[in-house]
Amino acid sequence: MKNSGTGYKAAGVDITAGYRAVELIKRHAARTATPGVISGIGGFGGLFEPDFTGTDHPVLVSGADGVGTKLKLAFLTGRHDTVGVDCVAMCVNDIICCGAKPLFFSDYIACGKTVPERVAEIVKGVADGCVSAGCALIGGETAEMPGFYGEDEYDLAGFAVGAVDKSKIPDIGAVLSGDVLIALPSSGAHSNGFSLIRRVFDVENADINAPLAGFGGKSLGEILLTPTKIYVKPILALFETGAVKAVSHITGGGFFENIPRSLPAGKTAKIERAAVRVPEIFELISKTGKLGEDEMFGTFNMGVGMTVVVSPQDADRAIGALKENGEEAYVIGTVAEGDEGVRIC
Repeated sequence: MKNSGTGYKAAGVDITAGYRAVELIKRHAARTATPGVISGIGGFGGLFEPDFTGTDHPVLVSGADGVGTKLKLAFLTGRHDTVGVDCVAMCVNDIICCGAKPLFFSDYIACGKTVPERVAEIVKGVADGCVSAGCALIGGETAEMPGFYGEDEYDLAGFAVGAVDKSKIPDIGAVLSGDVLIALPSSGAHSNGFSLIRRVFDVENADINAPLAGFGGKSLGEILLTPTKIYVKPILALFETGAVKAVSHITGGGFFENIPRSLPAGKTAKIERAAVRVPEIFELISKTGKLGEDEMFGTFNMGVGMTVVVSPQDADRAIGALKENGEEAYVIGTVAEGDEGVRIC
């Protein structure tokens, strides 16, 4: 017998809506199932039995992240089926920098009011992201928190676990001056810098659902809600070539904060500004917000979702492997001596 939750409902928490949300979620989780899944949604913990056959020394790699204030765009547009992709992407794109294959994912949704259909939309996006990343959605939590969030508000975070053979974890100490930096294009702003984006476009007071001139009839809301690209398959395929020295996921802090994380001390990434393929949305953000290049490159990915460091002799082979996996990768610079971290020339 289930608790009808009459008293709890009077306090703002609808238990029966939570039950219905779980039922709607199950079909989305089911399509992410991989051979290691041995439990369904609804238990106290997600069970996963990894198969480490062929791995000499397995190492688990974890990553946790959220979607941030990009969620405000979902609230304003009423579209909730893409932010789940962002949530998965922000986690799995981090762990693949270590060469790890994502195994499973769990999500956490906190909301002011449980609307089962909206929760199902969010989780549909999470499932889409998991399918793209090749990992299983094995659990999560939905918390109804009236008085903490508005009725139409929610937060979304996630947690991914992957595995890599210890011998295949990249060693940034192997990065040398003269090595090549390869860019993998982003799908847009991804999930970073949205507090600034929201201020630049004054989204709470603008009509972000109206078509935006010069963007093929798409609205500002549609463009900004383009989900974060998931790079799992092309990056793991690149690792199989043996060419990878280091990988960086370009997230919060843009070029200046993230690229140096894939370099040893005393090395600088020398980026050719003219080589960077900057999407129009960043030009619009810069122009509308009157933002200089330093702030743009220090906040946003500027069209580069990931960077990879390889030896010069491996550059063509690496780009070829990425292109075979659907990535229009290209060279954006080289590694040089110096302590600046990133030098844009």
